[in-house]
Amino acid sequence: MTYPLQTLRTLVLSSAILAGTSVMASAQTVSVQDGALKDWTAQQDTLMKIANAMPEDAFGFRPTPAQRTWGEQILHIAQANVIQMGRLEAKAAAPEINMKATSRAEILKALQDSFDFGAAALKEQTEATMLQQAANTRFDRFMGPSARVRVVYYVIGHTWDIYGQMAVYLRLKGLTPPASQRF
Repeated sequence: MTYPLQTLRTLVLSSAILAGTSVMASAQTVSVQDGALKDWTAQQDTLMKIANAMPEDAFGFRPTPAQRTWGEQILHIAQANVIQMGRLEAKAAAPEINMKATSRAEILKALQDSFDFGAAALKEQTEATMLQQAANTRFDRFMGPSARVRVVYYVIGHTWDIYGQMAVYLRLKGLTPPASQRF
């Protein structure tokens, strides 16, 4: 073996070892609590954008008499967020949601407050508490006894369902939902 070939092999092997070590060092530990918090805050961003997309004079819009108004959809999300995230038994104080609110400002504040409460509740959790049984509520008929992590993803799924309805409301008003807008 010649010196340059041996040097080249050593350099290649050293580079491979350094690359592998670098990847392992940069890998993060998977965290249920951290992942749930990231998903929660991403959803908050999307929901605040769609909630803000409807003009104030259309907060009373309902596609059919049987459906909720735009504002009621948002309040429904806020109430569900507070009730379900309250099942995490955090020390953070739950906001009061005025389910009769009609002003855009009060409705949007209720939504923001509900997401802030959920984020605070998640920040208090640990990996161990996320796997503990969640507190019971009068709404348990929807889920029954559940781990806290299941409650978080249940309410996130519920909100995505309402988001889909809200996208239709906007489209019926001739508006494009923010997440569907192209630059």
